[in-house]
Amino acid sequence: MAEYIVARVLNNNVLIAQFAEEKDEVVLIGKGIGFNRKKGDSIDESSVEKTFVLKGEKEKEQYKKLLPFIDEDMLGIIISSIELIRERTNTFLNEHIHVALTDHIMFAITRLMRGMSIRNPFLIETRALYPFEYEVAREVVELINETANVNLPEGEIGFIALHIHSAMVNKDLSEINQHSQLIGSLIQTIEEQFKIELNKESVDYMRLVRHLRYTIERVLTGEIVEEPKKIASLLKEEYPLCYNLSWKLVKMMQQTLKKPVYDAEAVYLTMHLQRIQDKIK
Repeated sequence: MAEYIVARVLNNNVLIAQFAEEKDEVVLIGKGIGFNRKKGDSIDESSVEKTFVLKGEKEKEQYKKLLPFIDEDMLGIIISSIELIRERTNTFLNEHIHVALTDHIMFAITRLMRGMSIRNPFLIETRALYPFEYEVAREVVELINETANVNLPEGEIGFIALHIHSAMVNKDLSEINQHSQLIGSLIQTIEEQFKIELNKESVDYMRLVRHLRYTIERVLTGEIVEEPKKIASLLKEEYPLCYNLSWKLVKMMQQTLKKPVYDAEAVYLTMHLQRIQDKIK
């Protein structure tokens, strides 16, 4: 069982420590972990509950810079929030979530206290794209609202869901935001072409958004999708509007992602678009 040696107590919930047999510092985070501790104390790993270890030097330094701006009660709430995420996802989380989510939650609460609000333009898309992460984020917001006696708006569920997804798939939040924005642009193009406003609560909309998400993921990974040539010819002849629109969407994806999109993706997109158009009629 690993043993840590306390190097510096930052507050009741956070301390800097070293592994007993190594010189590398780690940040240990946990409720009450720093209470009555002093430099040189040893901490047995088995005796510490709800502990996170920040091993990355960049994450460690960023986290240490955040700490002076957070009171201990709020830090305890954020630690509980991250522990909730870890329990619900039951998967490896990129340790940067400690820095990114702590910073985001503090910023969100500061805005709230000042009467400022930031609209989340991709809330519905986020809920459709990442339903599991969205429900976990909902629990996180409920926990924060209840324990911190605040009222974070629903838009924060979407923002936190993206942080959770980022940590789960080990991708930069900026990349995930880029994909969300791309999907938003694709949806807007479809609405403009069909001269409609899609029902964002409908099953068809959810299916379309998720199809676009998986299309983007296939493009990024280079997954080959076989083209059903007979169906392609039929769709091109029977549904030229949807077929041409699907190719317009494919070109938008290619320009944004800087990767080729297989012809088969246009075929499957045409099918989704035709389903939507049929319901309009």
